[in-house]
Amino acid sequence: MDYSIFINHYSLAIALVVAWLLDLWLGDPAWLPHPVVAFGKVIAWCERHFNQGRHRMLKGAIVTLLLDAFVFFVVWGIIQILYQRISPFSFGEVSILPLWGGVREGLLFLVEFVIIFYCLAGTTLIREVRAVFLALDRSLEEGRKQVARIVGRDTSELSAQEVRTAALETLAENLSDGVIAPLFWLAVGGVPAMLTYKMINTQDSMVGYRTERYKDYGCWAARIDDIANYIPARLTALLMLLVAPLIPTMRADSSFAIEDKSENNPSPLRGRWRGLYCVRKYARNHLSPNSGYPEAALAGILDCRFGGPHNYFGKLVYKPYIGENDRLLTTADMKKAIRVNRMAELLMLLLVVARFLFI
Repeated sequence: MDYSIFINHYSLAIALVVAWLLDLWLGDPAWLPHPVVAFGKVIAWCERHFNQGRHRMLKGAIVTLLLDAFVFFVVWGIIQILYQRISPFSFGEVSILPLWGGVREGLLFLVEFVIIFYCLAGTTLIREVRAVFLALDRSLEEGRKQVARIVGRDTSELSAQEVRTAALETLAENLSDGVIAPLFWLAVGGVPAMLTYKMINTQDSMVGYRTERYKDYGCWAARIDDIANYIPARLTALLMLLVAPLIPTMRADSSFAIEDKSENNPSPLRGRWRGLYCVRKYARNHLSPNSGYPEAALAGILDCRFGGPHNYFGKLVYKPYIGENDRLLTTADMKKAIRVNRMAELLMLLLVVARFLFI
């Protein structure tokens, strides 16, 4: 019996836990080179050169598919070499590099660890969202400048409530895009699939808009990202609803009782059931087929409302409302949302580790 597959999965599980702990500690340090930055430069170069003239949709499709395939097969090839399915250092029975077998396992672990670490983006976004609320406590202008770091809309005229809403919407979306989806694809296809997902997501974030400039060229990038996030987005909402009652501040709201629909608290359901109610009623209201699920889950958990008109690249875009209670958001809501994110992230981590150890 070949036990190498179990050894590889054990190594991958350890690499995942170590990478997650390092991300928990460091986030994405600005001084550390990041592959997503390199992805962004390549995507921007391709967009400048191919998003012009005729057949923009065709050129965008070819560029998108080629970049995705390139990332997958390069990482796949490296893993195959380190996993000894492909040996570049032997000729027949003669080993060109006798020590290759001894360093292979260490290099395999290092490659897996580094890729996983770079693909997880939970801590950095949480720090950014916390910074938005702290900046807003100092002044509205500081809050607008801080939230502009994490959203793609025009923030110059946002109210304090809109700044907080934008930050929490982004926090919910990033839990799916920056944590749950990468872990999902790691569980499905290992580090090649995980890093390929980051390329897909980066392309969508740069060219996957419905503006005049990108609507044709970025069409395929947006659609592929929708497919890649279809299951993770719904899984994210489920994980959020599962962990919400475990948070101390949520325990008192975990009954199935109907609330008094007063002016200050119009939501029809409480706690976990309110979150489920919001997901079922509002998740499909979002312009994205996926982002509405984590947003609706968080709106239900916090008993608030997201959505409304936003300015993207000079164009007013109306986002349907998600949630029912149009109340003022507070720093306490931010802290609760962060706890939900962290616990959902931890639950997903445990599920993926269990998949590598026992499946």
